[in-house]
Amino acid sequence: MNLEIDSSGSVDSTPGFSAAGIACGIKASGLPDLAALVADVPCAAAGVFTTNRLQAAPVRFCKDVLAGEAANVRAVVVNSGNANACTGEQGERDVRCTSELAREVFALGRAKALVISTGIIGEQLPMEKLESGLKELGGLLGDGDGGSGKKFARAIMTTDTVEKNLALTFELGGVTVTIGAAAKGSGMIHPNMATMLAFFTTDAALSPLALALALRRVTGRSFNMISVDGDQSPNDSVFLLANGKSGAPKIENESSPGFERFCEALERAAILMAKKIAADGEGATKLVEIEVSGAASGRDAARVARSVANSPLVKTAVFGKDPNWGRIVSAVGYSGVDVDPDSVNIYFGDLPAFLAGEPAATSAAELAAPLEGDEVLIRIELGMGDEHCRFWTCDMTYDYIRINADYHT
Repeated sequence: MNLEIDSSGSVDSTPGFSAAGIACGIKASGLPDLAALVADVPCAAAGVFTTNRLQAAPVRFCKDVLAGEAANVRAVVVNSGNANACTGEQGERDVRCTSELAREVFALGRAKALVISTGIIGEQLPMEKLESGLKELGGLLGDGDGGSGKKFARAIMTTDTVEKNLALTFELGGVTVTIGAAAKGSGMIHPNMATMLAFFTTDAALSPLALALALRRVTGRSFNMISVDGDQSPNDSVFLLANGKSGAPKIENESSPGFERFCEALERAAILMAKKIAADGEGATKLVEIEVSGAASGRDAARVARSVANSPLVKTAVFGKDPNWGRIVSAVGYSGVDVDPDSVNIYFGDLPAFLAGEPAATSAAELAAPLEGDEVLIRIELGMGDEHCRFWTCDMTYDYIRINADYHT
């Protein structure tokens, strides 16, 4: 599939979408903390959300909107610095108020505005600051060139160190289609949806059903295949909005021509964004890809990969450039997957470390070489079947403890 990726693009690179981000005083630091994404026509929308049982008020609100108005969404408002989670009835009122304010400020008519938050749990939103910020955003929406989309990406950050955004184009039904993206995520990153916040826009035409099917499929292969620390936020969400302005034939369901092609393009964008999140894990210095093959099932492959990715001993060894493959073997063994030790092979890059139940002949010095770079590949062959997966995580450093020890203060 021919795709053109624009690493300087963002969520507003898709024609018909505008974005902006500002500082309105929610964060004590004075950094940007309020963002808006607005479409010029009602869009089909879909979302995938955290499975944390204590879901934040904005998550519950967005789920309700998408259950009844998934073909009538025109805006998404995002604040950072305050999660509006575990905030009781006041938090529920605040998210509804924010949505109504957005409808007024952005002149959405009868269309809906989704609202999502990220940041510190258990604090009420400063609604006066948020209201004045929304009014300021109303006059700052970008012109769709991607520049304002970067401000959107910056305003949704918490402990992130870099903005995460891109755009890509591809052919669909003989027409050029765009997908724009922005995301945030650095800590509290773990699978089972969604592990962070991500926003996708497209000018392809899809029904809400097709959009939801595509997003769920792609999420399982991208954002549910990353982990930083094994924690899971009550606010994690991924959104996809489609305005249909490209003129490409409409995709009604998974049997429609173009559905698979659209999913392929969306998956490429989602994996790139997921890797950006894993690479920017709190305190991280390395992106780690774990490739598991020879599993009896896809579920087994993912369980093994997740077990290795979440092992503090593996992650700290990668940080120290220590090729301690024994820690990987141990994580495979306690993953809960039925494996035969005599069939397991482990590689650092292309160099064998453990083969068929025995140490490989590769020296420790040789095995340390693939751990020197910014990206590390660990390959695990189980010898139990034909299924495989790829999973992304990062190393664990001294800075991870520093960042999380004083996050609230």
